Amino acid sequence: MMTRLYRELLKIRRAEEEVARAYPTDRIKSPVHLSIGQEAVSVGICWALNPDDIVYGTYRGHALYLARGGDLREMVAELYGKLTGCTRGKGGSMHLIAPERGVMGMSAVVGTTIANAVGHAYAMKVRRQEAIVASFFGDGATEEGVFAESLNFAALKKLPVLFVCENNGYAIHTAQAKRQGSLDLCAKASAFGVPGRSIDGSDIEAIISTARETVNEVRSGQGPRFLEVRTYRWREHVGPNTDFALGYRSEDECSSWIANDVLPRVAARLDQDERRAIEAEVEAEIADAFAFAEASPFPPASELVRDVYKEEAPCCN
Repeated sequence: MMTRLYRELLKIRRAEEEVARAYPTDRIKSPVHLSIGQEAVSVGICWALNPDDIVYGTYRGHALYLARGGDLREMVAELYGKLTGCTRGKGGSMHLIAPERGVMGMSAVVGTTIANAVGHAYAMKVRRQEAIVASFFGDGATEEGVFAESLNFAALKKLPVLFVCENNGYAIHTAQAKRQGSLDLCAKASAFGVPGRSIDGSDIEAIISTARETVNEVRSGQGPRFLEVRTYRWREHVGPNTDFALGYRSEDECSSWIANDVLPRVAARLDQDERRAIEAEVEAEIADAFAFAEASPFPPASELVRDVYKEEAPCCN
């Protein structure tokens, strides 16, 4: 278990660190919202899901995409705006998708994929499918009207959907305590008839065990469930740098989370030779993905009208 966990966590961490390194070169053609520090949320929740389950994410979606088995080459190529990207260079970092892995899309607009997830879960129930849907979103999305509407509808219809709030404490630059009269997100979910649990995002084993229990409840027909995973992003809201100079949060606050980082604690439970082998494999995979993106072509002009109309339309030269 620890071997696989370490590999998945490390792959996401190192991939995003390389994205941060490459971003200032202007080779990456879209804004990036990094999940560095939050990797355990996606890895832990996805650990509890079956291969045919569905996930919907947010614009901070690299970790979810990779944790669900999305192709690293296609992700990096997408960030580079290349034809070989997962949306053929059209979506960029904020719109990753891998339907073959159950990753049904992410959105740059806060909260919008919550309703998409609920609609998908409704269709699954009508079709009597056994799979479930997991909807990932941030604490800021719980303030959107779509959150209330979606939880209410899901509870009324007892839909097979798991709502996962990655609560990193901030909506861009504003702390949760300055935006919400009550910080109890589970209570907010329960007001709509959706039972909730809150988990420490620094405890990967607690995330996995709680997710498994909760997913089983959803899968057995007990209706929707809500998970709040308390976590923290180490980098700025959007971009590769830190942002402590802005004054809305302190470096000391971040340091306490870094000191409790999941990755080195998982690494410490591995044999040293095994750990080094995993690290070498991950570095090779990341180098290959960035080389693939560099060598891939940009989309031709014909891509402007591809996937826009039901029938293929000619593009002007």
